[in-house]
Amino acid sequence: MPVDAGRIDVGLPVFLAPMAGISDLPFRSVALQSGASGVVSEMVASEEVMRAQPEARARAELGFGVGRTAVQIAGREARWMAEAARWCAGQGARTIDINFGCPAKKVTNGLSGSALMRDPDHALRLIDAVTAAVDVPVTVKMRLGWDGAQLNAPEIAARAEQAGVQMIVVHGRTRCQFYAGRADWAAIRQVKQAVGIPVIANGDIKSPAHARRALELSGADGVMVGRGARGRPWLLGQIAATLAGRRPPKSPEGRALRELISAQYEATLSLYGRPLGVRVARKHLGWYLDRIPGMAPARAQMMRLDDPRQVLALLRDALDEAPPLVEAAA
Repeated sequence: MPVDAGRIDVGLPVFLAPMAGISDLPFRSVALQSGASGVVSEMVASEEVMRAQPEARARAELGFGVGRTAVQIAGREARWMAEAARWCAGQGARTIDINFGCPAKKVTNGLSGSALMRDPDHALRLIDAVTAAVDVPVTVKMRLGWDGAQLNAPEIAARAEQAGVQMIVVHGRTRCQFYAGRADWAAIRQVKQAVGIPVIANGDIKSPAHARRALELSGADGVMVGRGARGRPWLLGQIAATLAGRRPPKSPEGRALRELISAQYEATLSLYGRPLGVRVARKHLGWYLDRIPGMAPARAQMMRLDDPRQVLALLRDALDEAPPLVEAAA
């Protein structure tokens, strides 16, 4: 993971956010190859990992030994969080990220994710357990607070820094907002003012212009891109180049885009196996193709195909001479 924070080292960073069911190994690999400063694994439930549930362990193992990759863990019990962090680090995880930000009911109903922001003392017990368990850098991803009446991210961030956390990522919404409205980048500034470690701004960053504005309003040290990267993982490299004062690389088109999508598609099938891989790959195919004018008929056909050879052939025919992508507005 980037940023100058102990053993975390890189310039002005642009991270790919952890997204359940989206930021798997194939997608993270494309983001890194396209210029992302770092990526974070899908959230891993700490107790499930230590009880050796295959799905949970598979998510964690995908980050082991991969440079510029953090493994994100979640949970509500200090014992399991510490053991999961220790196990992940022992398997080769370079950075451990603690999830205080997930707003999903199935997570918060279990008193994990952003529900921990309602109980800072307990949240800090989890942080203490993790930082004591591992020697690798520990980071935390959080929201502004549980709701508008409890905007306690600055307090928790300051205490997390004292406990040894080396970087804080803040999504500019409360848990109760979920993803409604607009992320409040200016509110992240209070977190930045409360700590001396790097702070990363997250939420609604969908273009280089958004990234510039988020940094201006928040005073943050970098940005994290989530939903804005769906169907265009190269966005992170474009943002990173723009923030560094370089000309951003062009979005891949035509044959270059087909080769990128095909490589991710084949990596997805290799990871999950053919039956599941075909289904998992469809959402990514859909996001890619949604950005290309006139692609609706081919997209609809690909969503129905179960034969990877037919999908790849259709991609070749559709994309090699495809019109330019439609980029998101700034």
